[in-house]
Amino acid sequence: MLTKKLLPAAVAATLVAGAGITRAQDKVIVEGDAMPFEISANVTLTSDYRFRGISQSDESVAIQGGFDAEFAAGFYAGVWGSTVDFDTNFNDSEDFDGLDGSLELDYYAGWASDLGNNGLGIDVGVLYYDYPGDDGQEGDYWEVYGSMSWNDLAVGVHYSDDYYAETDEFWYVYADYGFSIFWDLGIGLHVGYNMLEEDGGFLSSDEDAYFDYSVSLSKEWVGVEWAVAWVGTDLDDDDLFGTDWADDTVVFSVSKSF
Repeated sequence: MLTKKLLPAAVAATLVAGAGITRAQDKVIVEGDAMPFEISANVTLTSDYRFRGISQSDESVAIQGGFDAEFAAGFYAGVWGSTVDFDTNFNDSEDFDGLDGSLELDYYAGWASDLGNNGLGIDVGVLYYDYPGDDGQEGDYWEVYGSMSWNDLAVGVHYSDDYYAETDEFWYVYADYGFSIFWDLGIGLHVGYNMLEEDGGFLSSDEDAYFDYSVSLSKEWVGVEWAVAWVGTDLDDDDLFGTDWADDTVVFSVSKSF
């Protein structure tokens, strides 16, 4: 299934390295005359909401959570939300109406399945990013995505024909690798490459591509997932309107699945 990461839920919600949506681990099975399905939920408190390496919360605390429904034959749908803060001196610009608002809601649906018994898996779907409260619609956009996994390794791609802030076409390719070490500590490695059709696009420079990356450490303790991650990009402050939203930083998070 689509996850914001292949890492544990807390890290997934925090880093949002671009892969998609956080999924909870605990599920409630609902059966009746209709097709059986499973319901799960998750909530996260993070010190900074980073999406594809860039802060979406002005480097401040964000509250996140979501609900998922998983159906027979591998189909799923869900919604995930987070507080956001794009409070910068360019919010008043007529060219950036879509940067207003304090909430992000992501709606998604897809299909995921194992490919035999050799550890291979596939995940494809569609994802809509909504920013309620925007003065305009420049912040809202669609993506389609697909990924292949083999045991703890996954590679994937996201595509949008009208990315954030009217950037036009956008491609995102990434690789994730997660594994456990002593004391059941989880290690997550991520690298992603962002490609913008329009030079600059949602950036303030003429850059048309950038890397994001992260290394995370997580541990489940007293029924809660605790995580710390180092997150960054190869962008400069000048690429993001003089902010340090894309600078390397350490992110802490705590998450609970239901």
